[in-house]
Amino acid sequence: MGRFQPGDVFFLGENVPHVFRSDAEYFADDSILKIAGDTLFYDFQAFGDSIWEVEDLQGLKSFLPPKGSCFQIFGETQVRVQELFKEYQFSKNLFRFQKGMEILAVLEKGSDDFISLNKTEGLVGLSEKDGSRMDQILRYLLDNRFRAISLDEISEQANMSKEAFCRFFKMRTRKTFTQYVNQLRISEAQKLLKESDKNVSEIAFSIGYENLSHFNRNFKVITGKTPIEFRKSQMI
Repeated sequence: MGRFQPGDVFFLGENVPHVFRSDAEYFADDSILKIAGDTLFYDFQAFGDSIWEVEDLQGLKSFLPPKGSCFQIFGETQVRVQELFKEYQFSKNLFRFQKGMEILAVLEKGSDDFISLNKTEGLVGLSEKDGSRMDQILRYLLDNRFRAISLDEISEQANMSKEAFCRFFKMRTRKTFTQYVNQLRISEAQKLLKESDKNVSEIAFSIGYENLSHFNRNFKVITGKTPIEFRKSQMI
């Protein structure tokens, strides 16, 4: 979980729970801010098992990320993928297919530029039904993250019992409901510490914390720094 910015490239394995959401100012009624992103899906099951009998694709078979894995791409690989995405948009028919495969070839060659964003051990993939439910849950949390959300409330949104919801959420995010909400809030706090002149108390209360000590403690656990230390590190 973290912030994204223009030019970022991510490579997600199958059935990864994810939501990319812009800051609140993008949704204001008088906002002129806009955002756009490009997504390319690869469905190799549509080709059948015979595709893996092609000798030139053997390296790709071992390269494709496992279910639930997520990476951010940096360096020369990031730059080249950005270029190929632009070319892909203006390609048609077999030339578009070719560009899609070329992107995979660049990713395979540049795997040293991958930074893993999660741990996949024990992570459960999502069925279509579970994916829809996770999307509903994550969007609800993003929309309401700055106010108190009870376990009863979020379980009702998911149409699950509290016990079933806790198991479902932990198995698919590797975090408890409380840990996830805290990370959402601390991520917003980092943004405000970097981009605003608000003091620490104002920031803590604006993102839903009613106790400053609780905010400071969670911030240190998640970032490794106190809010003051984090703000100073951004000024260097």
